[in-house]
Amino acid sequence: MRHADAAPASFTDAVDRADGLTGPRYAAIKQALTDGIRDGTLKPGDRVPSESELVSRFGVSRMTANRALRELQSAGILVRRAGIGSFIAEPRPIGQMIEIRNIADEVRGRGHEYRARIIQNEDVRATAETASLLGVSAGTRLFHSVIVHHEAEFPIQLEDRFVLASIAPDYGGIDFTATTPNEYLTRIAPLERVEHRVRAAMPDDRVRGMLGLDKEEPVLVMTRRTWSRARLVSHAWLTHPGGRFELSASFSTSDR
Repeated sequence: MRHADAAPASFTDAVDRADGLTGPRYAAIKQALTDGIRDGTLKPGDRVPSESELVSRFGVSRMTANRALRELQSAGILVRRAGIGSFIAEPRPIGQMIEIRNIADEVRGRGHEYRARIIQNEDVRATAETASLLGVSAGTRLFHSVIVHHEAEFPIQLEDRFVLASIAPDYGGIDFTATTPNEYLTRIAPLERVEHRVRAAMPDDRVRGMLGLDKEEPVLVMTRRTWSRARLVSHAWLTHPGGRFELSASFSTSDR
């Protein structure tokens, strides 16, 4: 990833092509960018100019520059980091709805660097609300972890998880910068059953800050519950930036 303070020279090479393109100027800016990505002139992580820089470079209105950036972001071609700027997006990660996979393995499998930022990993007692999540009594010992998973410099998942301490007694002492909760739990509490629910939502300020989202950017929230040894072991909310993630599932059918 390259996050420079100024747009790279490769951007100038790409947008120079827009001078010869016909049609609306916002469309010409978009075309120049997508052509640059396609031929490798622009690469994931390259910063693109701000609205003001586009206005100066192309002699267009701020509204035109904003439209070009906004439509590229909506299409998943650009990603905006609040207070930093707009960058060429990484290819969108695809998460499997059915198969449980280790997010670190997914990221590394795409040839990118993985890292985790641990917000908390605490030994807690279940409240009436959290007890209901795991089907236990209030006061039951749990662990509560909050972790932001990064692909290179981009936060791609906020994991907020409650774990039953009687099944995973060492959970609170695990270094989750070296392993992931998924990897650890799969090892010490083999999966017997998994339940998924997925919904779109608008994040609150806390989530927006941890995932580096713009004010109007939605998220995709997967609620995942897992069972082991006939017990509900873990309840997790996995929150993904809506513009940087999609879910897929495939299956085969046969006539009977």
